[in-house]
Amino acid sequence: MPIVKYRRAAEPLWHEWDRKAQKHGLRHTVYGINGDRYTGEWSDNLKHGKGTQLWKHSGAVYSGDWKCGKRDGHGSYSVPDPVSREYRKVYAGCWRNDRRCGYGTMFYSSGERYEGEWSSGLRSGWGRMCYRDGSIYEGQWVADRPDGQGMLRLSNSNRYEGGWKDGKKHGPGRFFYLDKRQLLEGIWVADVPKCGTVIDLSRDEAPAPTRYPIPKIELADPDGVLAEAQAMFGDSQNE
Repeated sequence: MPIVKYRRAAEPLWHEWDRKAQKHGLRHTVYGINGDRYTGEWSDNLKHGKGTQLWKHSGAVYSGDWKCGKRDGHGSYSVPDPVSREYRKVYAGCWRNDRRCGYGTMFYSSGERYEGEWSSGLRSGWGRMCYRDGSIYEGQWVADRPDGQGMLRLSNSNRYEGGWKDGKKHGPGRFFYLDKRQLLEGIWVADVPKCGTVIDLSRDEAPAPTRYPIPKIELADPDGVLAEAQAMFGDSQNE
């Protein structure tokens, strides 16, 4: 019986081109249609591994880890200075799913700096913020604001230690007026001290003491009055 041989169909040329276009492993610089460019590792046509991305429109540069096309792992993000055009580091630390997440340091254009924990691109967890005026906050953060327990040291060295909520002093706390050598210990609500006690601390050694010492309390039951006020404002914080 004769054998009939059929001609094998030629593979379309675009199949070969498609195979060559598949990005996997370490590749040279790949340019996007908008001018962005990426140099580094790939997996299944996605940025994956170590690599550097340059955005043409903003001039920003990210160099670090990638996972499935997104910044994930450890890396740094920098932008060009509008005047000198030299690169200024904006953030260095951990990323997850293209957002700041984990431990990292943020460098603000105003000269301020935050070092601590992040979640979904916001300051969340424990961190330290150095402000432009010289004051420093160190403590807990929630959704980009001080929230929980923390300490704020002002540029004149006076400091507050205690509770915070939505970026304001809130709850039991202590304020040390080191320039006057006085201590206010009480309860704050939305940045305002509502009740507490003030005592002198080595008033004679104070750089800028008050004109007169704290007068003697003449209430019949000062502790009872304070306890009642603390209970009232303590209940209002839980509402």
